Amino acid sequence: MADDAELTRWVVHGERLIYDNRWIRLGMADVEIPGGERFEHHVVHLDRAAIAVVVDEQDRVLLMWRHRFVFDRWGWELPGGLVEAGEDPMATAVREVEEETGYRPKRVEHLVSYQPMAGMVDSEHILFLVHGAELVGKP
Repeated sequence: MADDAELTRWVVHGERLIYDNRWIRLGMADVEIPGGERFEHHVVHLDRAAIAVVVDEQDRVLLMWRHRFVFDRWGWELPGGLVEAGEDPMATAVREVEEETGYRPKRVEHLVSYQPMAGMVDSEHILFLVHGAELVGKP
């Protein structure tokens, strides 16, 4: 099985930086796809994000109703944020839940880590399952 998977691996010959700031890094990668074709491909690098699924004793999930200017829409979101340099992702999730919702998580466990925009965006998301939370203040 592993040998078959290698047949579909893209080879990266290098990457040059196009733009870089605190929030986003944009690169141009020199890639070769299976079959030998070689070309340049845009790559977006973002910091890791820690996200929490807060579930209460009745299996309800804590969501936030937020407006996002990027696409000028309101929508439901899970609490979460970017993992700061040197910060444990679980600590990020706990901090963000309290900052964004006013609830302090009780029991936290790692659920899954994944890349939600695989293909040209490197943006690891680390999802935590929170069992119970105590209201400690305003968001």
